[in-house]
Amino acid sequence: MKKLYKSKDNRMFTGILGGLGEFSGLDPVVVRLLFVFITLVTGFFPFALMYLLAIFIIPDEDTYNGERVIDVE
Repeated sequence: MKKLYKSKDNRMFTGILGGLGEFSGLDPVVVRLLFVFITLVTGFFPFALMYLLAIFIIPDEDTYNGERVIDVE
């Protein structure tokens, strides 16, 4: 089962849109462009609010079951 995480590799700000791109199978650049376009068309507020909520709701990619996973290399 696929899970939605903030991307560790495809991040510009927080990794949310990169994570959505990885989750949906779309190129993260396309997801970012769609987000900017829809944000501008809807008057900024709805999508900006959803993005701010997603910062706190969507976990980081390096978490598993709510616990931090230490990456040993």
